[in-house]
Amino acid sequence: MTNTLGPVRRGPQRPAPRADSPFTPRRPPGSRRSRGGLSLAQRALRNKVGLVVLVLLLTTVLVKLVFVQGVDGATYANAAQQDRLRTYPIAALRGAIVDSSGRTLAYTVDANRVVADPTVVKNAQRTAQKLAALLDVPAAGLADKLSGSGRYVVLARHVSPQTTDAIQALGLAGISFEDDPQRLYPAGAVGGQVVGFIGADGDGLAGVERRFQDRLAGTNGQRRVEVGSGGNPIPAGIDESTPAVDGSSVALTIDEDLQYVVEQRLAQACSDGATTRASAVVLDVHTGEVKAMASCPGYDPGHYNETDPNLLGNPAVSDVFEPGSVMKAVSLSAVLEEGVATPDTVLTVPGHIQAGDVVVQDAHDHAPVQWTVTGIMAHSSNIGTIMLTRQVGDETLEKYLRAFGVGSRTGIELPAESPGILQKSSDWTDSRAANVPIGQGVSVTTLQLASIYQTIANGGVRIPPRIVQSVTAADGRVTREGTPDGTRVISEHTASQMTYMLESVVSRHGTAPTAAIDGFLVAGKTGTAQRANPDTGSYAGGGYVTTFAGFAPADDPQYVIAVNLERPTSSEEGGETAAPVFHDIMSYALTAGGVVPSGASPPEFKLDGP
Repeated sequence: MTNTLGPVRRGPQRPAPRADSPFTPRRPPGSRRSRGGLSLAQRALRNKVGLVVLVLLLTTVLVKLVFVQGVDGATYANAAQQDRLRTYPIAALRGAIVDSSGRTLAYTVDANRVVADPTVVKNAQRTAQKLAALLDVPAAGLADKLSGSGRYVVLARHVSPQTTDAIQALGLAGISFEDDPQRLYPAGAVGGQVVGFIGADGDGLAGVERRFQDRLAGTNGQRRVEVGSGGNPIPAGIDESTPAVDGSSVALTIDEDLQYVVEQRLAQACSDGATTRASAVVLDVHTGEVKAMASCPGYDPGHYNETDPNLLGNPAVSDVFEPGSVMKAVSLSAVLEEGVATPDTVLTVPGHIQAGDVVVQDAHDHAPVQWTVTGIMAHSSNIGTIMLTRQVGDETLEKYLRAFGVGSRTGIELPAESPGILQKSSDWTDSRAANVPIGQGVSVTTLQLASIYQTIANGGVRIPPRIVQSVTAADGRVTREGTPDGTRVISEHTASQMTYMLESVVSRHGTAPTAAIDGFLVAGKTGTAQRANPDTGSYAGGGYVTTFAGFAPADDPQYVIAVNLERPTSSEEGGETAAPVFHDIMSYALTAGGVVPSGASPPEFKLDGP
């Protein structure tokens, strides 16, 4: 049938591809094209690979889980526990320092250090406000510390246990406590130079605190505690402690009351407008024990950081000075012991004498005068002493000086002791050989000077001075420091003769009647030595060092006292300045010590020749 509507339009027709066209699809026979361009076989392969990978991952996780929980679970649990453990030191309480009667000069009380971990603190401002009132510090400063990025910051030191308990009750995150014992010095400046002080780390830095650091400090313990995320202990966690062993206590030989009197009297001397430094030492004649030791100016060990660092030493054992005529006791002891003269031997003494390239004279030049050896001592004649010691010889004089302890440390249980200065006699010039017998060109400490007179007062036997009586351990064991063995320096007869001569010094005819004490016989010697001027390196303009050393009662010696005053702008002599200080200290020592006057009358002294 003919189509009357015309040819049917089918649109553009794509020519059939040629058999060799590169665009001819190559499909395996019977395959079909899947959606997305992949065949069903490719999709199946991809799914299988993915499944295998997933199974491998799951297997790895399961193996690791089994390993962690089963095989190595204890190790990981322990590591987690260790991460929660904190170790805190338990500070040992430092041992006390007491005087000879057990009165406390230094002791330690429990206290704490308040610390924080700012990374754990939840609200720095709020935490600071809660702590400010209890710690009595500004909240703003605490807030600054609590806002830091570090893990450890100290908020307050030496906080009482009561305050610590109040802070702990607040349950503040990131706040914890450490032992921080506080050292207290109830006597203040009394005995401060002897006791010494400790530093911020708790170690002794001066005095007995330093010398007995190891025994006072004790042994710290520790506490291991498990803490939570807030830094607070977990109630059911680990809490183990190794207790601390407290330090030993040290009992000194000094008497607090006498120490106070000595310090007050020295302070009075230093306030006279001319004395810039003063020291005094009190010794027990028979034991060598130090009953008091002080210098002015002193310091309070509880506030040592407020004191000039140059004043934090103990001048009585560390500072040396040229003693002057007080050393004539050694020179004339050598004269007597060597048999060169007796107390009644008469010499014609001129007012001056040539010594090498210098002329040495007495304190006041005079015409030749006849004095006994006792008179030479009473009048403190330089010339008479030099004349006598020239007969002894330099080498022999040096031997006696060293036997009395000059030029060597006493061995006292205190740090920074000076040995003094004494050249070998083989190095002495003619002028030095004349100066040494009269106490110039030789230097001693106040303690050495006291030890010299202890030797004479003790019948010629020198006992090294000591300042520690005993040490008591935390368990109560007491170690007593026995009296050191004595060394005979001069005979008892020579010591008796020297005592007689030293009594003449304190008589109305001698240079120190101001040292006399009513009811007691007193023996001693003055000294007035030129002071080296540190600005010029010479004696010019240096002023003087004035001294007095002696003992009482002279007929039954109990105490020795040595005093020295540094007076850069004064020309007054030892009898005017140091002897009155000796008088006041010795008067108290005898009264407080219960020493009863013997009632003996002073001897008659033969001072002048026929």
